[in-house]
Amino acid sequence: MSADAKRERWELRAEGGVGPLRFGMSPAEVAEALLVSEPEARIGGPYGQEDFPCGVKAFYDAGKLACVALDAVTGPQVFLAGFPLAGRDPAQGHQFLLEHAAEHGNWVLYTPDGSLSLTDLGLLLRSQQVGEARLTRPLFVKEEWLESQYYRDHLPLEDAPG
Repeated sequence: MSADAKRERWELRAEGGVGPLRFGMSPAEVAEALLVSEPEARIGGPYGQEDFPCGVKAFYDAGKLACVALDAVTGPQVFLAGFPLAGRDPAQGHQFLLEHAAEHGNWVLYTPDGSLSLTDLGLLLRSQQVGEARLTRPLFVKEEWLESQYYRDHLPLEDAPG
């Protein structure tokens, strides 16, 4: 059985969010949806962050879920038109997103670090160092963040440890 076969599979939510998580949830609702009592870690600041043992990071704006980052290896797998977004070669991921955008008329935006976003889907495809390889790491972001100065200055662009 491949590692991918063991992963939980999540769906992109049309109303904003991914899997059991929808934008606007409180931290307590996020923990309940992920079937845990508490996150592994909390990071304060103007935009709170919680790290969960299932390879999920939740980012909040004014106490409401605004961004979900999935680990390239340990996070749930999300598919877009049958393409797995997590744990892939970044060049393949970018090529797929560009082809998808051309076919479906999605808005494409590159971040300062070269990550690719389909803003109308709330999808940002980053990469993560995992051992000797770089693999895709999807983030799902509320539209207002993708269209604001926050996106350029504060969106979680850190490399997750692999």
